Amino acid sequence: MKASQSRFTTSIKKILKNKWIKWLVILIAAILLFLFGLYISIYVGLFGKVPTIEDISSIKQEQATQLLDKDEKLIGKYYIYDRQPVTFEDLPKHLIDALVATEDSRFYEHNGIDNISLMRVFVKNLILQDKSAGGGSTITLQLAKNLYGRKNYAFFSMLITKFKESIVAQRIEEVYSKDEILTLYLNTVPFSDNTYGIESASIKFFNKSVQDISIIEAAALVGTLKANTYYNPRVHLERSKDRRNVVLNQMKNYGYLSEDSLEFYSNQDLKLEYRSFNHDLGLAPYFRAEVKKQLESILDTLKNSEGENYDLYKDGLIVHTTLDYKMQELAEAAMKEHMSKLQADFETSYGNNSPWETNSKLLERAISKLDQVKKYKDQGLSEKQIKDSLNIKRPTDVFSWKGDTIKNISTIDSLKHYLKFLNTGMLSVEPTTGAVRAYVGGIDYRYFKYDHISQSQRQVGSTFKPFVYTAAIDNDLNPCTYFSLNKVTYTNYDDWTPTNSGSEEEDIYINYNLENALSNSVNTISVKVLETVGIPKVLEQVEKLGISKKLPNEPSLALGVAEISLKDLTGAYASYLNKSKAVTPYYITKIEDKSGNIIATFEPEIFKEQAYSDYTRQVLLEMMKSTVNNGTASRLRSTYGLKNDIAGKTGTTQNNKDGWFVGLTPNLVTITWVGNDNHSIGFKSTGMGQGSNSALPIFAKFYQKLNKDSDYKSITGAQFEKPSEQVLSDLDCEPTKRDGFIKRLFKKKEKKKKFN
Repeated sequence: MKASQSRFTTSIKKILKNKWIKWLVILIAAILLFLFGLYISIYVGLFGKVPTIEDISSIKQEQATQLLDKDEKLIGKYYIYDRQPVTFEDLPKHLIDALVATEDSRFYEHNGIDNISLMRVFVKNLILQDKSAGGGSTITLQLAKNLYGRKNYAFFSMLITKFKESIVAQRIEEVYSKDEILTLYLNTVPFSDNTYGIESASIKFFNKSVQDISIIEAAALVGTLKANTYYNPRVHLERSKDRRNVVLNQMKNYGYLSEDSLEFYSNQDLKLEYRSFNHDLGLAPYFRAEVKKQLESILDTLKNSEGENYDLYKDGLIVHTTLDYKMQELAEAAMKEHMSKLQADFETSYGNNSPWETNSKLLERAISKLDQVKKYKDQGLSEKQIKDSLNIKRPTDVFSWKGDTIKNISTIDSLKHYLKFLNTGMLSVEPTTGAVRAYVGGIDYRYFKYDHISQSQRQVGSTFKPFVYTAAIDNDLNPCTYFSLNKVTYTNYDDWTPTNSGSEEEDIYINYNLENALSNSVNTISVKVLETVGIPKVLEQVEKLGISKKLPNEPSLALGVAEISLKDLTGAYASYLNKSKAVTPYYITKIEDKSGNIIATFEPEIFKEQAYSDYTRQVLLEMMKSTVNNGTASRLRSTYGLKNDIAGKTGTTQNNKDGWFVGLTPNLVTITWVGNDNHSIGFKSTGMGQGSNSALPIFAKFYQKLNKDSDYKSITGAQFEKPSEQVLSDLDCEPTKRDGFIKRLFKKKEKKKKFN
């Protein structure tokens, strides 16, 4: 035995005497010593702090703030990283099986580092050059990377990173159970389209929570982890399907799936129901943008348990709103159906003489307002240099109702293109509370950021007239008072002569009662009613309705020259359905932290005092019913076949710049506006631009859709309150009355007077 040991020792000495072998041994020893020293230096923090057990025990991940509708359906999110955490109980077994089979088959056997797998990788990958061997990374190692990211170092960057992650992985295994590690991993792993976490990915690609996804959907999502851009199912559906089948094969190989099941699932199509949560895309983008503004102000006043302000983008807040998800979908669909057709008619009406192409002064004014022009001027560029720069053509995304395209156009070309587009605003609120149910701030948020509900103020046209009549009735003007159609020139207002739309020739001997005058939106009579009640009382009435801005103190006020926001107008009109009390449209009901604790609540802002009497409200409601049944909004009945209880008011401003429609049903008030953002561009004709043609159809199509949905019977089937006997009696008179012979004999076709 001793002899054998002696011979072995002698052999070793002989081998080590070989200088090449000697240097090889020294080299290997040096490498091992270097690696050991590097590992120790990383461990003690010479290359930056390595998360401790305490750090890992209190992992805090950035989470998206969720925006929910009134029924807690997800509308959208605010985030830097799109992430919504879930618990292990939310994760279906087939998802876990797919993940483990594909990413880490020995997950339940190792302590964060799979030495057997690493050895296999070393032999197959490095020695046998088999690239299919994989990288030997475990789920826990990947989690370490997901949680703490990677830094670049000047030398040995990947080696340092791997050592760091191995230390963190082993500490993770010490702190968390295998189920908790899987949950953390699936809550932090990046999926396609800048999506973090399985819940966000499930909702984005399949419009369902992770607990509801099928085996093939789970396999598809797990498949994207290999390369989330290359296997993005939205962009590369077939490629994603092939990768999904690889995952299903892995599940079969490791006993999670039978051969028959593999064959069945592999032949299934991969069907997406993609939902984008990009801030510019998805449902209700204008609403989400407005809510975000409010949240930023609200969160400045709130502190978390650590005495710090909440972060809208990182703290995983849950914001409950008043919006109705499905109603919003119907509102947006109705808007797109009408506006796409109206735009085509609008462009056709101008033909080759469109102002956005031929009106040089209009173009020059529009160009001067461009931010780019202001920047060029600040840089000292000459007028010619600026013009040349604005005429350089570049590939540009261009909005079109026929489908977005990329065109090679200049800044000037782009300006002309967007000048022609009509825009819109539509708001639906619950009249008793002001809760916003549908909110359409424009035709497409990607290209038109300006919000026509909260930001815009436009002349409201004839939609102002009911406020004049309200003040008059509330100040004891009898509903059966008759006024002549006769035009009057008001000498103390620059000889202003209000006229009526339609035929030039009018029977000046015909007198309308108030109901007929309002339902047919007669301008001359509206001014006379204003004169009768007095401008101060109308202004006082409007202020009681929540419209606090200063309005014109002149007779043209009766025709709606005042510029009022759609939001304020809606709150005022709600009073006709809310016991004569105006409301303030509101969006948020409560805010919760990520644990579900309520940190703020919000109540409806309803005016405490009645703006006018119950009698006045009932009279005005009857008048606006007549507008729908027999007046300027009768298209709702004749063209669109709506049989709902509806009251309303159309509105058109001077030179057909703005079209309005107010639609009142017992449980919903809806206002629509249509016009061009450039005030110099109006409709070519009154027939096209009047509110009954430009704005009313959006409401009509919206209600057609609501009528088809049984979920909205409480809205579509609701009936107005029955007016009192006094109201019915006071409205019981002929709509028109003709002057007698003697009066006709002495009545002038047009008279001049001062406005009182």
